[in-house]
Amino acid sequence: MSIFKDKTLLISGGTGSFGNAVLKRFLATDIKEIRIFSRDEKKQDDMRHEYQAKYPDVAHKIKFYIGDVRNLESCRSAIPGSDFIFHAAALKQVPSCEFFPMQAVYTNVIGTDNVLTAAIEAKVKSVICLSTDKAAYPINAMGITKAIEEKVAIAKSRYSGDTKICCTRYGNVMCSRGSVIPLWIDQIRNGNPITLTEPSMTRFIMSLDEAVDLVLFAFEHGQNGDILVQKAPACTIQTQAEAVCDLFGGKKEEIKVIGIRHGEKMYETLLTKEEAAKAVDMGNFYRVPADNRDLNYDKFFKEGDTKRVLIDEFNSNNTRRLNVEETKAKIASLEYIQNELNGIPNVAK
Repeated sequence: MSIFKDKTLLISGGTGSFGNAVLKRFLATDIKEIRIFSRDEKKQDDMRHEYQAKYPDVAHKIKFYIGDVRNLESCRSAIPGSDFIFHAAALKQVPSCEFFPMQAVYTNVIGTDNVLTAAIEAKVKSVICLSTDKAAYPINAMGITKAIEEKVAIAKSRYSGDTKICCTRYGNVMCSRGSVIPLWIDQIRNGNPITLTEPSMTRFIMSLDEAVDLVLFAFEHGQNGDILVQKAPACTIQTQAEAVCDLFGGKKEEIKVIGIRHGEKMYETLLTKEEAAKAVDMGNFYRVPADNRDLNYDKFFKEGDTKRVLIDEFNSNNTRRLNVEETKAKIASLEYIQNELNGIPNVAK
């Protein structure tokens, strides 16, 4: 944690799943201050009381800022004095973004531009923007707005001065707010069959801790304009559903298939073919450097990439596929699942 010693970290959308994971990771370290920047005063108040009760010796490090990333002046009020920013504020539910795409634009695109504008003005050292596999070859409003978020971040990085701007792109985060596993657990406990969209659909899976690891890697090793991707495994939705049934006593034979929802894909992509052609393999991660060609458009017609046709994309169909036992072990390792199995209430995040 040496890069955070005596530093101030701001988390936009900080009352959500990622904000809580970051707080649990950083709060007891030598970090000076963690700012929670979000628009929901009730969630902030709940978080304040929770951390005062659980971590009384270090809860004073948390500072709460009411505001909205959609409003530039909100960002300008909260950000000055921050050394690092973890930009997690987003609309991320695929169906709601499909029905209200302009709301996704306001938060995911304009909100990101506002955060980055204020961060550059305040000379913040680093900003890490959270993106998603749905931004690669996007077909739904959520993915399209996150893809534009990435473009905004890369464009801003070209004239950000001493402020480093990177994006992290990740797959499905298990047990994050709005994800499917908590829904399945409730369905099993209520005596109902669990519902899934399409059994053969594949998805990357990772834990909240792994998502935080990716952000930390970006803080420490990312270069301005990079997109950082973790080499995550995947499984089918059927495999994930069977693993949850095994853990919580659900009936596999009663799993109900309801069909693909608005804007869903059969598989997700973390690196497009075009990105894979220039990606740098960094062990457990890929680094996609920014395209920093200048505004001399003539170069786009005279210089190309002959090797691109030989490279494949990195998607949830061609990554390592987990079986039911491997998926069950990965799910069972989560704190959320341990609490559920032991009858300890999980605070809604």
